[in-house]
Amino acid sequence: MTESAPTAPAPAEGERHASWLELFFDLTAVAGVAQLAHLLHGSPGWDDVALYAVMFLAFWTGWMLFTVYGNVSGDEVRTWTVLTGMFGMAVMAAAVHGVREDRAGAFALAYILVRSLAGKAWERRGEYVPELPITQLGLGLTPWVVSMWFDGTERYALWALGLAIDLTVMFSVSGTRLAARVDARYAREARPGRRAAAKPAAALMDAPHLGERLGLFQLIVLGEAVAQVVAAASRVEWDAALYSVGVGSFLLLLLLWSLSLRHGADGVPLLAWDVLPVRLVLPLHCFVAGAVAALAAGLGDAVEHTHHPVPEPVRWLLCGSLAVYLAVAGVAALSSGRGVGGTLLLVGPSLAAVLLTAAAARQAEAAHLVWLLVAAAAWTRLVTERRRPGRRGRPARQAP
Repeated sequence: MTESAPTAPAPAEGERHASWLELFFDLTAVAGVAQLAHLLHGSPGWDDVALYAVMFLAFWTGWMLFTVYGNVSGDEVRTWTVLTGMFGMAVMAAAVHGVREDRAGAFALAYILVRSLAGKAWERRGEYVPELPITQLGLGLTPWVVSMWFDGTERYALWALGLAIDLTVMFSVSGTRLAARVDARYAREARPGRRAAAKPAAALMDAPHLGERLGLFQLIVLGEAVAQVVAAASRVEWDAALYSVGVGSFLLLLLLWSLSLRHGADGVPLLAWDVLPVRLVLPLHCFVAGAVAALAAGLGDAVEHTHHPVPEPVRWLLCGSLAVYLAVAGVAALSSGRGVGGTLLLVGPSLAAVLLTAAAARQAEAAHLVWLLVAAAAWTRLVTERRRPGRRGRPARQAP
């Protein structure tokens, strides 16, 4: 059973758009995504991929919390609060490069401060967000604090545990349960003879504005993929093989842009507006963004290996990241009412082709590998266009 989540009505004369402050804040996302993608350069192992996934989720969580804060606050946003959070995220981005040496502690401390600052911002507003219970429930921060006394694999495992707790809270604590917890906490603090603070209220969210912000993040990630290809192409010999890889990479990114932003919602491919609550949309958005950022690193490596067989780790990185993207697209399509058969037609052949390429295309040239991925994504794009339902509006979201 679902309950309506509070949403701010769209302005009568047009939708609200990202402010200059929000766009300035997004520069940390540009820097962070670029640094995180470099974790996967070369021939990444499974430990590299796992560390990348944990750090990307942590960075995205910080960005998301301040994005929602700006979404709710609107013109009442505290500029210095956002700028301080921006500085903390910049420290996280700068610490990525040396995370395996001596900067893991700096990354963890910056994340703890960013999360704590976001929580204080909601306390000052006297509000809580039903769709984001982690703004009120900070249990996931405890493993991060404990990790300051550990090194290496143990530290990374504690980070992963903290993020797993946050994801569990996101999925399991409904808006009703969160409201009950807030009421109980207020009742405990409102003792006789003691002046109590105002009772926290459920925050109002601007759904179209949030969708725009999520879409802008996906554009940032796609932009990083373009930058990776361009940078790699500037370092290799220009010939017919490079032109083939370059054109194929551009077409692949064009297809992902179309699926995510023209045939999706909130930056999630094949998602229709208003069919999922925000707390479910956000993890899908994170998985898609992380997959495209990983694909960016793989495309850069593929361009650098234009004249040599693509190493197996790079092949698996390219195919694996596109497989995650397509899997999320399938979940989004299914939730958008396309049915099991329609969803299988949309993403089944593409996903099977990508996985088969990963397993069987040993010693493949970069051009052949990239164009196989283009063909897989093109199938989903073609079927989507032919079976495209009528455009839907953007009514208020719902939360469980």
